[in-house]
Amino acid sequence: MTKAADDNRLIGVAALDARPRAVAMAMAFKAALALCFVVAIAVPLDHLEGKGMAFRFPLFMLSAVVVPLAWRGRFRPYPATADVLIVAPFLIDTLGNLAYVYDTFDATDDVLHTLNWILLVGAFHAWRYRRGGAANRLSRGDAWLLGAGLGALAIVGWEAAEWIVAETGAGGGLDLTYDDTVADLVLSTTGGMIGSALAVTLFGTHRRTRNSSQRSSQ
Repeated sequence: MTKAADDNRLIGVAALDARPRAVAMAMAFKAALALCFVVAIAVPLDHLEGKGMAFRFPLFMLSAVVVPLAWRGRFRPYPATADVLIVAPFLIDTLGNLAYVYDTFDATDDVLHTLNWILLVGAFHAWRYRRGGAANRLSRGDAWLLGAGLGALAIVGWEAAEWIVAETGAGGGLDLTYDDTVADLVLSTTGGMIGSALAVTLFGTHRRTRNSSQRSSQ
């Protein structure tokens, strides 16, 4: 089979990754994230006080290297969808702080906790389906539960990190309340459940993979 014919058979998230400018989009998201932090740290803005931007910078920028380091050229095309989705929540959060949106609209934090976890869990599934093998043999229900559970673990870890920052004053500290923490846990877990359902539906390839395997064995 020629490479062109093989590309035409791409399905699920692999078909999205094969689209023109998919890699360029991933690079643009990373560049935008870095630029936002350059502005946030270099320019003294009163509304960023207590946001822990200096602490967030290295952690947020790690999102830009997660997919490339995990990928290391092991399959084609490059997993651009996973790369965009994992960087997007950190870019949105940084832009929200930079543009004073969090302090202007009370519901911003709640909305973005839900949206960002939809994106993060979507990134997990976008990567998982590209790995192939056992990843594509999970049922839709099991795949959804795996993503939702990962999202719940991620928000617990995030809130624990924020608590450490608040207690130690690292990076300028954070102003946290018990109500905020509980709300974030609930909203992000809900976002993870939604994101997992959407990603399994949009990115999943297991049904087609099984059918292809059956045809190959005949």
